[in-house]
Amino acid sequence: MTTFTLAAESSAGNPILNISVFVAFIAITMYVVTRVSRKPQKSATDFYTGGASFSGRQNGLAIAGDYLSAASFLGIVGAIALNGYDGFLYSIGFFVAWLIALLLVAEPLRNTGKFTMADVLSFRLRQRPVRVAAAFATLFVSLFYLVAQMAGAGALVSVLLNIHGKAGQALVVAVVGLVMIAYVLIGGMKGTTYVQMIKAVLLCGGVIIMTVIIFWMVKGNFSDLLQQAVDAHGGNRAILDPGMKYGKTETSKLDFIALGLSLALGVAGLPHVLMRFYTVPTAREARKSVTWAIVLIGGFYLLTLFLGFGAAAFVGPERIKGAPGGANSAAPLLALELAGPIFMALISAVAFATVLAVVAGLAITASASLAHDLYNSVIRNGQATEEEQVRVSRITVVVIGVASILLGIGAMSQNVAFLVSLAFCIAASANVPTILYSLYWKRFNTTGAVASLWTGLLSALILIILSPAMSGSETSVLPNVDFAIFPLSNPALVSIPLGFLAGIVGTLVGKPDNLDDLQAEMEVRSLTGVGVEAPVDH
Repeated sequence: MTTFTLAAESSAGNPILNISVFVAFIAITMYVVTRVSRKPQKSATDFYTGGASFSGRQNGLAIAGDYLSAASFLGIVGAIALNGYDGFLYSIGFFVAWLIALLLVAEPLRNTGKFTMADVLSFRLRQRPVRVAAAFATLFVSLFYLVAQMAGAGALVSVLLNIHGKAGQALVVAVVGLVMIAYVLIGGMKGTTYVQMIKAVLLCGGVIIMTVIIFWMVKGNFSDLLQQAVDAHGGNRAILDPGMKYGKTETSKLDFIALGLSLALGVAGLPHVLMRFYTVPTAREARKSVTWAIVLIGGFYLLTLFLGFGAAAFVGPERIKGAPGGANSAAPLLALELAGPIFMALISAVAFATVLAVVAGLAITASASLAHDLYNSVIRNGQATEEEQVRVSRITVVVIGVASILLGIGAMSQNVAFLVSLAFCIAASANVPTILYSLYWKRFNTTGAVASLWTGLLSALILIILSPAMSGSETSVLPNVDFAIFPLSNPALVSIPLGFLAGIVGTLVGKPDNLDDLQAEMEVRSLTGVGVEAPVDH
């Protein structure tokens, strides 16, 4: 039975105070979205990239806002609190992945593309088959990422309102989805970007404040913090050593290697992060945005170490596991212990804005891919007006929002950091091989691109469905059935090599595209940015 406790103080502070802060935060951010989007967004450029009108500093804040998702805050803090060293590996993986994306992919993609990842992949290849495959890959990556954010939102609000029971938490997920749809339909990329900037500043500020309070409580002695965390775990010093989660069995060790591969390579194929580079007018501003983003992102992931062990020390693993949302509740419960219910409500409101902003960015990316790549380039042969594309995008946002709500309800018991790693796995298996080959391998052709995209996407999806993440255990999406015949929770060890191998085999087997002029033009653009605005039609 679902229990709602909205009157007195609970273990999560005062629910009435919490919901009041939430509503105020949503109202303020919705006002910002409406205010910055007063000008009608009739063109695709306005809706998808905010008219490419943001400065490097603004876009850097927005990139950090996009990247620092519910997985980064709620999931990682909970993972460290419960699994210690092994949980911090998520922070390391997410940050290292960001560096790989910057060095290999970000600027060449920005220089070559226009709106979506498929613009780059189809630049020197045959458009229709590549765009269809890229659109489906983008859709599934975005959908898995959306499910993670929805699960995080359900856990967060359930803790704040002291809602026990799946029915109440499912209602929370549904409300989050509806608010997300409203953000995107009203604001497009411009409104979403401003929310991202606000959220990045508030989230980083909140994390800094929490870290300062933790150090004040332990008098600046980090060793003392670690000892308190060990004591809270019943004296188990395994939380300070590798292997507490991923070192017990040979299967778990393989799962760890798969997780590392997913995190390290996945970001380079995340469409919603890469799309951010199209919202600035020049390559120079793109590089400036990178500088801002890397400072914020690097600092944030370093501080998650202190928050995670702080949650272990001051909240305790048993209380975290017993709270609605499990591991995902560690961060708001820590805020309650550090500075009381008002601070918890504020931190949680920021985390909620994190979810809303990230899901809005994901929804825009998926809708842009379907409207621009499938509807305009494939179904309408490039003849659709920009108003038509924007209309199809808005319809797609609603459909994706409903799908993510339904899947998010099923995934509420999973750690959101783990759910995001599955999205990373799909991106690393399907998108990354095709992007790298397209940018750096002159012989790469349409057959190779299509083979790489479909093989990576389908192998990752099929193995996830047949893994323990989907069925066979208490924390599975479908805990009451068992069809898990693939032993690893993350299939990256199989699906990523398959994606790369399929690109090579497809290229060697397939016929050359004979588009050497376009290949040379793409190389010049990707390295110099010359001619970025010129449309490509073939």
